[in-house]
Amino acid sequence: MDNAQNTTSQPAPKKNKFKKFILIFLFSAAAIWFIYYFICGLAYSEGTRSGILTKVSKKGYIFKTYEGEMNVGGFSQGDGTIMPATIFKFSIPDKKVYDKLEADQGHKVVLHYKQVFKNFFWQGETDYFIHDVSVMK
Repeated sequence: MDNAQNTTSQPAPKKNKFKKFILIFLFSAAAIWFIYYFICGLAYSEGTRSGILTKVSKKGYIFKTYEGEMNVGGFSQGDGTIMPATIFKFSIPDKKVYDKLEADQGHKVVLHYKQVFKNFFWQGETDYFIHDVSVMK
C-alpha cells in the first residue's frame, strides 16, 4: 500500500519543476522586454533639425534600414569666416516618412526626430530616428 501512495505522489515534483520553469521563463522574458524598451524605445531626447536634405537610401545586407543625411550648413564666426558644413545622419523607421523624404531631396526641410540611448543593428545605423518631416518655404 505504501508503494501505491509513493507512485501518486511522484508526479507532483514534475509539476512543480514545470511551474518553476514557466515562472523563470516568463520573468526572464519580461526582464528582457523591459531592458529592450528602456534602451531602444525610450526617448533620450526629441527635437527638430533643419537643413538641406542631401541623401536618403535603403541600406543593409540582411536587415534593410532607411538612412539619410542632411546638410545643416556652415555657421558664421562673426568675423567673416564661415565654419564648414555639418552633416546630420539619421535613420528612418517608417516607409511613409522615407517616401516623403525621397520626394523632398535637395530641398530645405525640418526633421522631427527622437534620439534613443542605443539602437540595435536591425533598427538603423544611428541613434536618431525621424518620425516626421516638413518642407520649408
